[in-house]
Amino acid sequence: MWWIYDHDVNKKKGFLIKSQRISYITLSLFIFIMKVYDAYKLAIETGIKSDPRSKDEIDIVLKDAKEEYNNLPKDMRQFYDQERLWNPYADSRLMWGEELAKETEAEKFMWGIDITTGEILLADRLKEKGDTISAVVAHHPIGKSRTCFPEVMWMQTDLYHDVDVPINVLEGLMRPRMEEVKRNVMGSNYNQPVDAAKLLNILMFNVHSPADNMVQRYLDKLFENAQPKYLEDITKVLMKEPEFQQATRLNDPPKIILGSKKSRCGKIISKMTGGTSGPKELYEKLANAGVGTIVGMHFPESHYEECKKHNINMIISGHMASDSLGINLICDTWEKKGIETFGCSGFTRFSRN
Repeated sequence: MWWIYDHDVNKKKGFLIKSQRISYITLSLFIFIMKVYDAYKLAIETGIKSDPRSKDEIDIVLKDAKEEYNNLPKDMRQFYDQERLWNPYADSRLMWGEELAKETEAEKFMWGIDITTGEILLADRLKEKGDTISAVVAHHPIGKSRTCFPEVMWMQTDLYHDVDVPINVLEGLMRPRMEEVKRNVMGSNYNQPVDAAKLLNILMFNVHSPADNMVQRYLDKLFENAQPKYLEDITKVLMKEPEFQQATRLNDPPKIILGSKKSRCGKIISKMTGGTSGPKELYEKLANAGVGTIVGMHFPESHYEECKKHNINMIISGHMASDSLGINLICDTWEKKGIETFGCSGFTRFSRN
């Protein structure tokens, strides 16, 4: 939708002016209101800019998808997930209603870290009470992004290659771990909340790796600028951010789980993106590459044991806090386009605009 001021009749075409004191210059501007589909694409594009991979690597992913599609028999192309042709993240998808999403104005989104049928019913109830909700947004993969989300784990090879672990070693370790995760998600009832959203005519999409890329880049820059010497310095850096302050109020502060407050950091790496936890065998390679401290949203017990064995310090930044930070950075981009977002299901909105 666009609005333009008609000076002669003293009104916006199609819309009455609420105040005569609004400046002519302001009203002379074309104001474009994004559609839901455009907002979704903007989230993906924003995440691409913070991807740990090079642009060339991302282009290869898209090129491979196009070749795969073109090589399919024509009668099989209808089954191909055509978002792969422009979206390099298997774990982020518009769940249903592409044409409706291209027609619906993106005024306000309800975003939750985990969206279940309960959150869909919550959105429907809020709409009944008069709230405007253009779409429900999930962070963690659901629907068509659920069973294929392990594909994004390949990003971790570039992430760890940046700290001088050989790429051939990383690729050899990552493949079997990706296959393991794929097997683990095969039995999930992946489309349950999407079915509920469709029945209630609520548009829905999820943004996972693009938001995780944002927090990855953000924290990397924070640590680079702060140059923390001790582990407690890392937690102090995190505690300057509103997401971690909020989590601390809820008894979930950043935690040193290996090392002490006065343990020296050494080389720091943060692991915030790449789908889910990688292979535990990775930590020996990180130690050999000189990594002294790893900061992550959460870690399996087996990873804790490996880090302990190889004398790598571990800090848990917090799952909900870290996810919220990445989500908020996406929301800030939307906010600049006039889109409001409010949180549910573990996400708390903080604007940096």
